[in-house]
Amino acid sequence: MGNRMDMVNGSLGDKIIKYAIPLAVTGVLQQLFNAADLAVVGHFSGKEAMAAVGGNAPVIGLLVNLFVGISLGSNVIIAKYTGQGNEENISKAVHTSVVVAVAGGLFLAVLGGLLASGIVKMLDVPVDVYPLAVKYLRIYLAGMPVVLLYNFEAAIFRSLGNTQTPLAALVISGVLNVVLNLFFVCGLGMDVDGVATATVISNFTSSVILFAALVKTELPIRINPRNLRIHGDVLVQILRIGIPAGIQGMIFSFANIIIQSAVNSLGTTIMAASSAAYNLEIFSYYIMNSFGQACTTFVGQNYGAGKSSRCRKVLKLCLLQNAVSTAVASGLILLFSSPLLSIFNPDPDVIAAGQIRLQYIFFAYLFSFAQEVLSGYLRGFGVSFIPAACSVIGICGVRLTWIFTVFRQKPSFTSIMQVYPVSLGITAAVILVVTLFVKPSKRYVIQQEI
Repeated sequence: MGNRMDMVNGSLGDKIIKYAIPLAVTGVLQQLFNAADLAVVGHFSGKEAMAAVGGNAPVIGLLVNLFVGISLGSNVIIAKYTGQGNEENISKAVHTSVVVAVAGGLFLAVLGGLLASGIVKMLDVPVDVYPLAVKYLRIYLAGMPVVLLYNFEAAIFRSLGNTQTPLAALVISGVLNVVLNLFFVCGLGMDVDGVATATVISNFTSSVILFAALVKTELPIRINPRNLRIHGDVLVQILRIGIPAGIQGMIFSFANIIIQSAVNSLGTTIMAASSAAYNLEIFSYYIMNSFGQACTTFVGQNYGAGKSSRCRKVLKLCLLQNAVSTAVASGLILLFSSPLLSIFNPDPDVIAAGQIRLQYIFFAYLFSFAQEVLSGYLRGFGVSFIPAACSVIGICGVRLTWIFTVFRQKPSFTSIMQVYPVSLGITAAVILVVTLFVKPSKRYVIQQEI
């Protein structure tokens, strides 16, 4: 297991890179679960199966994002206690987080199983895709306890600056996922049920690896299974930060469901193209997002240690490093977009439509990188509601309005894609203005003792 990173002393630039790169690669590997699913079913089961898998992505995001947001609250709280050197409260936060992850996962698994068919109907998927989409969603949601457990465990490691251990777990489970995809689909003749089952098994593997590492570590984040329970006082502080972030993610995903429904209305070819492009653009997004998470954790520890000047330096470095990294990644994907899209489906119409999506999305990333880092900066201080509100209004509000006005007047794939740079540009501008005027240290003070 990687060593704990000293974020409150010494240089910052190299440490931010050391933190962000494994985090970005981890995000990419997580997305490779879906990418592997799409590639296998796209080549061996057809466009209908591919559309069923890709079309479920916004729904899965909607159900997962509330608890992923709460895991961000765990990250911030543990990081602040680390800066303060409060090992007792670190332990309370860790054990509370694990219980919340499993309980939340069980809730989503049961609820999702009951509502799967109704959820897929909301997406307005074509008749030939519907039964496959329902089957995939039910199996995927059955694995929610291990999906959320991994995300909370990863947040615990990252709060101490350790992004290598979650990455190592994902490398193992990622390879397993690809092998199982081929075995179930090519060997046993399964379709979407095969790739969904492979994904659940892979997520189970990564969550078990991290749990074992947390049990064995000698750091303050060590888990004692006998102490697994919810500490109400710590939970309140986690939820204070995590719920606004989670609600933001849920509403963001809801807006994406509306957009996905609009994409679905344009037919199976556009659905498949959008899914393929999404699985490429997300690689660039995870690089961008990793610097936002780095900003949150570094600011959290330094704020907990009372070093506000280092917090401002973290912000500047994360903005600069994020801009360069995102530009390089997006440029490379655009340059090789045709062969990359053909990995998922060789249909020329799918490739052409996928390139349209990539062009609009990467233009939008010119604004999004700043929004990610500025939001992470505020959350590092424990200010979670403000970036959530800005994103809900600027991203979700604009996108919903656009789909129900502009798209209805001109129902085309291009008109859908235009909403991304518009909504992200507005949001980045609003969050920048807010960051200039908000003084987080006067708005939020974490409790020294619980």
